[in-house]
Amino acid sequence: MNVEELREHCLSVKGAEECMPFDEDTMVYKVMGKMFAYFALTPKNGEFWVCMKCDPERSVDLRERYRGVYKGDHAGDSLLWNNIAINSDVPDPLIVELIHHSVSEVIKKLPKYKQQAYHDADIPTAHR
Repeated sequence: MNVEELREHCLSVKGAEECMPFDEDTMVYKVMGKMFAYFALTPKNGEFWVCMKCDPERSVDLRERYRGVYKGDHAGDSLLWNNIAINSDVPDPLIVELIHHSVSEVIKKLPKYKQQAYHDADIPTAHR
């Protein structure tokens, strides 16, 4: 997977918004105003990566299984965010699945009425 394919997958999420609130090198993707993924447009230590929210138990499993999954930037000791090297031992279909998992993790933390609004809404994807 390359950065443009990663971008397309993030934009294909229902209600996805793309922005650059931190700097001119970091793409951020949100649903319902909450971040589910971000990545740099330039490689870090020679690798392109994406940081995504993840269930903590799943994070442990992914980090043990794949060399390309490690603690998310700015996550402290938390297991809630993972960096995933997009050209590593992590298969592309898993990266795509983890994008959707991240969105689910974000949505489930919203108040119930916002969760329902998201699920009920006929929100187009940003990608056309």
